[in-house]
Amino acid sequence: MSENNIFEMESVCDPEELREDAQLSMMEEEAVYPEEFLPTYHSIKEGSTVAKARQAEFNGNADSLFFNDGVRRIDFILVYEDDDKADFEKRHTIQRRKRRREYFEASLMKMGIELEATPSVLDERRTFVKVHMPWEVLCTYAEVLHIKLPIQLNDLSSRPSAWRCLSFLTKYFYPDEELIRKEAEFFTAPFEKSRLDYFLVKDRDLFFTQAMRSRMAFYILSRAPYEIRGSTKKFGINKLLDSGVYKAVYPLHDCRFNVRSEEESCPNERFLLYNEWAHPKSFYKMQPLDLIRKYYGEKIGIYFAWLGFYTIMLTVAAAVGLACFIYGYKTQETSTWTKEVCDPEIGGKLVMCPQCDSCMYWTLNSTCDTSKKLCIFDNFGTLVFAVFMSVWVTLFLEFWKRYQAELEYQWDTVEFLEQEEPPRPEYEAKCKYERKNPVTGVKEKVPFTSCGRCVRVSIGMGTVLFWIMLILASIVAITVYRLVVFITFSAKLRENDLKNLEPIKEYMTPQMATSVTASIISFVVIMILNMLYERVAIWITDFELPRTKTDYENSLTLKMFLFQFVNYYSSCFYIAFFKGKTVGYPGKPFRLLGEYRNEECDPGGCLIELTTQLAIIMGGKAIWNNIQEVLLPWVKNLIFRYCNRAAEKVTPRWEQDYQLQPSSKLGLFYEYLEMVIQFGFVTLFVASFPLAPVLALINNLFEIRVDAWKITTQFRRIVPEKAQDIGAWQPILQGVAILAVVTNAMIIAFTSDMIPRLVYYWSFSVFPYGDHPTHTMEGYINSSLSVFNTRDFNSTRSANLLKVSNVTTCRYRDFRFPPGHHREYEHNVYYWHVIAAKMAFIIVVEHIVYFTKFVLSYVIPDVPYAVKEQIKREKYLTQVILHETNLKLVTRRLKPAGSDDASRADAQISREEMDLDF
Repeated sequence: MSENNIFEMESVCDPEELREDAQLSMMEEEAVYPEEFLPTYHSIKEGSTVAKARQAEFNGNADSLFFNDGVRRIDFILVYEDDDKADFEKRHTIQRRKRRREYFEASLMKMGIELEATPSVLDERRTFVKVHMPWEVLCTYAEVLHIKLPIQLNDLSSRPSAWRCLSFLTKYFYPDEELIRKEAEFFTAPFEKSRLDYFLVKDRDLFFTQAMRSRMAFYILSRAPYEIRGSTKKFGINKLLDSGVYKAVYPLHDCRFNVRSEEESCPNERFLLYNEWAHPKSFYKMQPLDLIRKYYGEKIGIYFAWLGFYTIMLTVAAAVGLACFIYGYKTQETSTWTKEVCDPEIGGKLVMCPQCDSCMYWTLNSTCDTSKKLCIFDNFGTLVFAVFMSVWVTLFLEFWKRYQAELEYQWDTVEFLEQEEPPRPEYEAKCKYERKNPVTGVKEKVPFTSCGRCVRVSIGMGTVLFWIMLILASIVAITVYRLVVFITFSAKLRENDLKNLEPIKEYMTPQMATSVTASIISFVVIMILNMLYERVAIWITDFELPRTKTDYENSLTLKMFLFQFVNYYSSCFYIAFFKGKTVGYPGKPFRLLGEYRNEECDPGGCLIELTTQLAIIMGGKAIWNNIQEVLLPWVKNLIFRYCNRAAEKVTPRWEQDYQLQPSSKLGLFYEYLEMVIQFGFVTLFVASFPLAPVLALINNLFEIRVDAWKITTQFRRIVPEKAQDIGAWQPILQGVAILAVVTNAMIIAFTSDMIPRLVYYWSFSVFPYGDHPTHTMEGYINSSLSVFNTRDFNSTRSANLLKVSNVTTCRYRDFRFPPGHHREYEHNVYYWHVIAAKMAFIIVVEHIVYFTKFVLSYVIPDVPYAVKEQIKREKYLTQVILHETNLKLVTRRLKPAGSDDASRADAQISREEMDLDF
């Protein structure tokens, strides 16, 4: 067979031999396919008994999903290109690729796969190899992969929904039932080829769904060898993709997303998904999760189920957060704090000390606008909202567990255990050491010794710690930037107008400019470090060589989230808990490196800066992600179609899909990571930004449809994968929820002014009013500002201000004794009352919230009672149908022929078989 011939290869394989080969692959044998056991590429050329070649041209049917004979369904597509015009130096590489490709295809034939190749309509160098899995191969690998298939209709009546009385309204928020019909529910069991008669096989062509067929096909492609030299084997389609032997490998979409296929056998599921799920007009509808799972597999389905459930729960949090924001906005003008700051007779006469060595004196009423903005977020409603969010996150996780348990049962992933998951091909290829399996007691191959594994893990941990230190170094650099820019702006302002004590608009310019530009620079640094670390994290995980894909994803998830956590949240933690906490007082400021005066908070407090930082990072991240997820794939596809345009040519289904973008090797990893980072912003710092759930809700409403549009229209069909739950993200979410209680309590205690106000209100503001004392917030501003004598300045630069002003005393934010007191500039009793109140608040709130979380977790069961009943019923039927009946057959055979016991056993078996509804 010449290089450009079009061929169809038919496999001649014994079913029992095929089954043994598949079992050997699962048991990780050293030599899966000996070299002499496979046909070579020379035998294919010469026309052996294993394979024969004939022409297979494209029949002109653009919607066809079958081989050229119109009978055998296409389960996978392999794409390669030949370059006849390559120079002499590249010919050796091309010949090596050709030998590997032909050997690989011969291996697939030996495993029972049928292949058919057809040339490209748009590019004569490109060839598409169509993969078909016959019935025997499907049955064999369905048993190997423990795929669960129906054995009987679900005879348990489902409980009616509590919202059925509102169905006349809710039906408009669900996909059209005439287009997407609800599928029948079955009890299922792991497929066994020897008990095929007990499974509901009505139509062999429809018994295995297309997602199941694609999953089994990719399993075979990942384990078929392409080169064996002695004891060294090389196998797997991924290695062939990386080396350029094949240009692409993917399952087919069933039709165009915007045009219904006219083929009778086409289910048009992609068309339905686009119209009822991905189209912008369906943004208000619930997701067709069963159809998503059927078309893309359980792993995609569980992601969109989680994202949809998270978005629905966010509506409650967003409503409460918006109410708190409106409350703060309405009360900003009536707040005693705002009135005293903005009052010319109070705030206008309070001269504040300079905040840096080159800064000027300023009056408190210059921060009037900032104080009003601060009151929007720093009020008693925020405290209530923070406690509410701590309870909300617990309810979210507990209700998600219940919903996830329902999906596990409905989608047959309840018994999807890790030990059933096959090892990664990359892991199998590196196995050269032996060790005794502690479970089975059988010796098995492993890629490295225990010592080697420890070395690899240590190198990985060291690399992650290095990058985390790099992030912390960037935070220090941005802090230095804040100091330098603020000092520079303030010095410039002082040169222009040094004698003016009320530079209201001018003073705020350097302060706000420093905060906003530092936040933007921090966001840019975050995105750059993300792109760099992403490659490092993948390299480290590949170096560690996890055994299964689940192990690989969990290891990468932990590395990426740990880095992203520090990268995204470190600047927020710095502003919330470190900035402005160790500044000393004007006469003795705390200095970094003995030179730079430590950074102080904005005159309105650090809380408003934390809100600004959160808004910029959340907004910038959402915009950047949408550019990457929507704009870039769309532009790439547009360019690809333009470069491969063909006038008036009918393009087959497989070539239309080739023009789409390839799916990521990490699948949904980045989608989960994006949402979990957002979940952290919503929960960890919600006490400073009640609008975070609102922004997250708006983003998620777009995110669901954008992701749906992306994978339905812009990407090739994703290889379906099995998944029981959201994996390592579940414990990460639980950890974030626990940490959120601490961070919000500390933000309220140490970042906001709520605790000092409460202490003043209940302890220091009692005024007699008749026979009953009354509490008021009047005078709080004066009590929260300490007095400093300007002659006590130690800095020469600050003391120079005395030569051009008549200021003798100034005020600063702290609780210290005034000058002339025998404990001059030491902390007063108010300070210790506030510290005690802050610690008591943190302890009390944490214990109350954690106790509430514990009670809710205990009261709400993880698995609904109805699901438990169905699981027990399914196990019982599996035991009766697949095991006890066979046991009775064996017992009958052991009885003497014609005996009464044998006759009764036959009658009993006949009655039971009649009772079973097949």
